[in-house]
Amino acid sequence: MSENPNSGRPPLKRDTETGITSCFMPDGERQTYSDFLQLDVLLELQKTFQDPPQRDELLFIMIHQVSELWLKLLYSELEHARQHIQKDELRSCQKCFSRVKAIEEQLISAWKVLLTMTTADYKSFRHALGQSSGFQSWGYRRVEFILGNKDAGHLDVHAHDPKAHGILSQALVAPSIYDALLQLLSDRGFGVPQELLNRDRREPYGGDPSVLEIWRQIYSDPHAHWDLYELGEILMDVEGLFQRWRFDHASAVERIIGHQKGTGGSSGVGYLKAALNLRFFHDLYDVRNTLLGTG
Repeated sequence: MSENPNSGRPPLKRDTETGITSCFMPDGERQTYSDFLQLDVLLELQKTFQDPPQRDELLFIMIHQVSELWLKLLYSELEHARQHIQKDELRSCQKCFSRVKAIEEQLISAWKVLLTMTTADYKSFRHALGQSSGFQSWGYRRVEFILGNKDAGHLDVHAHDPKAHGILSQALVAPSIYDALLQLLSDRGFGVPQELLNRDRREPYGGDPSVLEIWRQIYSDPHAHWDLYELGEILMDVEGLFQRWRFDHASAVERIIGHQKGTGGSSGVGYLKAALNLRFFHDLYDVRNTLLGTG
């Protein structure tokens, strides 16, 4: 009889609302640092495919696994921030966004480590990736969805994986950060058109003249609307850091593989550079033109 690979490990439970998996182990059994962090599981996940193992394959795997962990935490913090906006708790919301920005900085810094790998290093194991590609990351796509870049077409990539497809399907129909903010503006008495509040949340929001006028009022008198003004600037910080991550990603890929097609059928650098034209918070960009008299 084969040994159960999970024998001796504590039971796991996944919270369906937050997506967080928790380990239930009696206090008396959590005796070590390794027990608490489940290092016996974590440190066995870095499996290379080359024989003999390639040094840079381990680097590549670890960089992307760590990034997926940061993306998981990033989504959790964005979800908490959305809940605070929905409850008009903007002071509490600021702490979530402070952590969001710190996580984004960590994601950006990862490219520095990856760039210690040269083109020749990558070539030594690239074939082992098969059809896998970063654009298949449902953790990344879920972050894009809650930030507002909705696209139902991205679910097709996960048609073979019911779990990932289900997670992204829920994220697609859920309100984005900006959807929650539009509702808050309406609750505060600003004239947000009803059709925007009732719009299809599966579609990306592209800005609206009525909402732009609301932001013009807020930015023209920030002291009268300080918490909304401050939130607007925080969202600009969040988007700016996300764009830096996208840019550094595209730059790293271009340096390592040039303009060749990426694995998994993506267009490589072209696909990544196209994402630099995407925005989450259109009205917050456009209000600058209005305030400076060019809009």
